Amino acid sequence: MAILTRRNLLKASAVAGAYGAGMVLAPRLSALAAGDPALLDARIAEAMLDGKGKTRNVMTYATGPIGADPMPPVLRTRRGEKFATRFVNHLDEPTTVHWHGLRIDNAMDGVPFVTQPYVYPGDSFDYAFTPPDAGTFWYHPHCNTLTQIGRGLAGMLIVEDPKDPVFDAEIALNLRDWRLGGDSQFIEQFKARDAAKSGTFGTVRTANWQPSPTYDMPSGGLVRVRILVADVTRLYNLKLAGAEALIVAIDGQPVPVTMPLDVAVVSPGQRLDLVVRMPDSEGVVVALEDIRPSTPKTVASFRSVGASLRRSLGDVPPLAANPAAEPDLANATPIPLVLSATAEEAAKDSICGSLGYSFWAINKVPYPGDTPDPMAPLAEMKLGRTYLLNVENVTPHAHPIHIHGVNFKVVSSSTRKVMPLVSDTYLILPDEKVQLAVVADNPGDWVFHCHIIEHQKTGMTGYVRIV
Repeated sequence: MAILTRRNLLKASAVAGAYGAGMVLAPRLSALAAGDPALLDARIAEAMLDGKGKTRNVMTYATGPIGADPMPPVLRTRRGEKFATRFVNHLDEPTTVHWHGLRIDNAMDGVPFVTQPYVYPGDSFDYAFTPPDAGTFWYHPHCNTLTQIGRGLAGMLIVEDPKDPVFDAEIALNLRDWRLGGDSQFIEQFKARDAAKSGTFGTVRTANWQPSPTYDMPSGGLVRVRILVADVTRLYNLKLAGAEALIVAIDGQPVPVTMPLDVAVVSPGQRLDLVVRMPDSEGVVVALEDIRPSTPKTVASFRSVGASLRRSLGDVPPLAANPAAEPDLANATPIPLVLSATAEEAAKDSICGSLGYSFWAINKVPYPGDTPDPMAPLAEMKLGRTYLLNVENVTPHAHPIHIHGVNFKVVSSSTRKVMPLVSDTYLILPDEKVQLAVVADNPGDWVFHCHIIEHQKTGMTGYVRIV
């Protein structure tokens, strides 16, 4: 990911990170280790999403009874502290939980037929891991992904660092679209002609499952805003109207140098951590806007309340870097990866949600869908060695590429200047070639795919093997 400015929108691409569910966050899930399992359920619910009527058959996660706010909870843990939950599936179809961006044991990664079996209706699966990194991450299914994420299964996971600075307020924003008709009910999740292009966009846009919500924040205060794009398709061009902000982390990883927010491009799967300096005068409203493609859309607003705290962005220290092995670029092994369209036959049917089409491919091979069929890895990596992913996008569409289980470091781009960011999701622009360095320090089979879910589900998926 790279940072964009209005003056040079295509020269850099910004990643994004997000924090908590407003001011009230879910308790840490650590009881499983003590023998008293904390539960995380997948359920069917109703929710007011468009401001007009309740939408039926919404899919959500819950850690207890669903109240007036059915949005999946923000889960919290600490770096180096064991996180555990017993996941129970109350849907009428199989599902799993993938912990996006976390470098955890392969058996906990939540990909059916790669790391674990399905969690069938009525069954459970115990997830337990110790996150090595602090930052903003998220959790979602990796089964029937377009429908399940599209209908709501996407929540935020915050891994705290006890050494993080304390801000005057904090807010988490879960940004996403919904495919709803005029009666507030779900319509067809995708159109084949759009899946073969940039993807099918939603009809209702929300932050925290609300259209353009407003949050009260302390006047003159420093507010940490953690942003997740949990959408299945939409890329956001985010800017702030009425206040200044610093970008402090991208995809859960602290940036090498904090930088002012101008315009940040945030694609599906990415997160953006901001520190916003609120206006001094009470009642002033700050708008977080999406200016893509042309007419600004207010995503969420922040309203100044109370006497000014008179804080300064100059008071914001850099976040501590997460521990990571430095890539050995001088001895790196290159791996060519070409993102392209395909003319292969339709994907095989699957109880875990094949869309029935093969539009996209990696190295000319479309992934067959969520099936148990064997398929060779894109590459086999030796534990501890450095690899240079030479990823070439030969399509006219952007692809946010996500890798499971490990991070990469951005090395170069053929079209823009890049920062040496550590990340798990990178937006590759049309006709762009990028180099992403990976230290193979986590053994297992790790999925590599486009996070525009229609692209993922119609072939732009594979996996690498670390042995």
